[in-house]
Amino acid sequence: MSLIERAIKRMDEVPAVPSFRAEPPPIDTERDDVAVLADATVDAEAPQRMHVAATARAVEAREPQLRGLEPVMDDDWSAPLGTPASDDFVIDRPAVPRSKTVTIDLQRLREGGMIAPDGDKTPLAEEFRVIKRPLLKNAFGSGASIRNGNLIMVTSAFPREGKSFCAINLAMSIAMERDRTVLLVDADVARPSIPQKFGIAPDVGLMDVLLDSHVSLADAIVRTNVNKLALLPAGRPHRQATELLASEAMANLLAELSERYSDRIVIFDSPPLLVTTEARTLAANMGQIVMVVESDNTTHEALREALATIESCDVVGMVLNKGRRSNPGDSYGYYGY
Repeated sequence: MSLIERAIKRMDEVPAVPSFRAEPPPIDTERDDVAVLADATVDAEAPQRMHVAATARAVEAREPQLRGLEPVMDDDWSAPLGTPASDDFVIDRPAVPRSKTVTIDLQRLREGGMIAPDGDKTPLAEEFRVIKRPLLKNAFGSGASIRNGNLIMVTSAFPREGKSFCAINLAMSIAMERDRTVLLVDADVARPSIPQKFGIAPDVGLMDVLLDSHVSLADAIVRTNVNKLALLPAGRPHRQATELLASEAMANLLAELSERYSDRIVIFDSPPLLVTTEARTLAANMGQIVMVVESDNTTHEALREALATIESCDVVGMVLNKGRRSNPGDSYGYYGY
């Protein structure tokens, strides 16, 4: 038996090396076999060396695809962060929901005594037309110089005074404007109520944008069946919500919300001022604040204390909620500075 025949027999006896590639490219036997067998001493590592050579050629063949991965600027809040050059090569990245549309239960709004865009003309709708006018003037009127004037926080001194009710109605009323759009932000991250009032499921939202670099504003903003109205849910609760709302990430997000669309009003349904510190932190970045006062319940002392927590917003209006007209059943609101 010749030296080459003995070498081939030895190679056949060596166990095959497992491959983690489903289909490695065929080996160039004229080059690899001769290179391994040229030495008179038999090399038991020959199969491994041939496998490595084949794998190296396969990786080399894929290099144009690897080099083809180019970042894509997420300029329209909906484009993916990167686009692979070939459909058969996909980068692993955490999955995030993309922008979507939800259907607000308008009948549910009407039954709850709130404004619906397709509803009849009501005293409540007329009252919120009065309430929104100075807010829009401050944000967009000629000579308006209020910093972040299109960022409006709706709050109260204590829970259950009607702040979410007023925030939703204000958003609905502004959405009826012909040349304005509105984003309603559920910023009461400890007790979000907007999904329940709208009859929709909770979703990724504000806290997720602040906590996860893979979740963009585009992932969290939800379009609705109400023309010109979009939602930003509260997202997951977090024990450091106050610190997150005071973070640089939040400041950057507010600047983007304020400056990106010149025709947009952003309404924040915030926590009560005297119950949590989140509302006080949020108020520092607002252009305008609407304080909801519950008729026959909110005391002068509580109102003064709540207003004293607002440190850096000069435009604060008040809405009297849950009052009664002389005709039983008719509620009314009053707005003033």
